[in-house]
Amino acid sequence: MNRIDVVTRVRELSAGSRGTCFMRRLLFIAILFAQEMSRGVSAHDTWVQTNTNIVRSGDVVHVDLMLGNHGNDHREFKLAGKTSLAGTTLNVVAPDGKVHDLKERLVDVGSSANEGFWSARHVARDPGLYVVAHQRDAIVNHGGKVRSIKSGKAFFVASKSLDTVSTDNPGFDRELGHPLEIIPDGNPVTPMEIDVPILIKVLFKGQPLKNARVSFIPRGQTLAEKFDADYERTTNSNGRCSYVPKLGTYHLIVVRHTTEEKGTDYDSTSYSATLTVLVPEICSCNSE
Repeated sequence: MNRIDVVTRVRELSAGSRGTCFMRRLLFIAILFAQEMSRGVSAHDTWVQTNTNIVRSGDVVHVDLMLGNHGNDHREFKLAGKTSLAGTTLNVVAPDGKVHDLKERLVDVGSSANEGFWSARHVARDPGLYVVAHQRDAIVNHGGKVRSIKSGKAFFVASKSLDTVSTDNPGFDRELGHPLEIIPDGNPVTPMEIDVPILIKVLFKGQPLKNARVSFIPRGQTLAEKFDADYERTTNSNGRCSYVPKLGTYHLIVVRHTTEEKGTDYDSTSYSATLTVLVPEICSCNSE
C-alpha cells in the first residue's frame, strides 16, 4: 500500500460516523508507521562486529549482527532495529579454513522486535586469525522492487598468550566470493593501531571496482554532506584505497554499488559491503 492508497482508504473511512473518528486516525497513523518502518529497514546496511580483536586461545568471542547506517546517505554508525534472519548467513572462518555456522546460535538481545541486535558466542580454540562473514539476499521495496545483496566482515586473532601476540596471522586477504567484497590489503588486527593505515581493495564479482566511494566511519563521527574528504576515499583503477585512523575505536567501512540488473520479481539490484575494524590506541602485539 502506497501513500495514495493510504489517503484514499482514510477518506473512505471518514465517510462513516463521527464516533469512529479516533479509530480512523489511529489506523492512519499505524499504516504510515508500518510503511516507514518497512522502508527504513529495507534500506539500512548490515555489519558484524566483535567485542574484542585479540583473545586468548580457547576463550570466547561475542559476534554481533547489526542493522542501521541509513542516515546521511548511509554514512553513519547508528542502530535501527534488528535485521531479518530470512536469507541471512553468519559464519566464522577459522585459521584452518573450517567454517562455523553462527546463525543457529544467535540470540536476541533487544526487548522488542525493533530494538537491539543479534549476538552469538564463539570459542576460538586454535591460535590464528578468524574471519566473521555475513550475507543477506532479499527483495525489498524502494519505490520499486529491488534486489538487495548485503555482506559484512570483521576479524579477530586468537593468541596462545596475550603478553606476546604474533604479528604473523595470515588469512585476512582471503576472498570469500561475496558479490561486492571489501578485502584488506594489510592485516587489520596485527599490527593495528592509530596512525597505521587501513589498506583495502574492493571487488565486484571478483573484479576490482574503480571510482567507488568508500566511507571510513569512526563510531560517533558525523560525516560531512556529499563527500567527506577526511573520512572518505575513492578507489583507484585497481579498486584500492587507504585511510589512516586517528582515533582508537570501531571503524565501519562501507561501500555501495547499484546496477540495473533485473529479474522476474525485481527491477534493479543494490549491493552493499561493510568491514568493521577495531582500532586500538596502541597495538598489544609483538613479534614472537
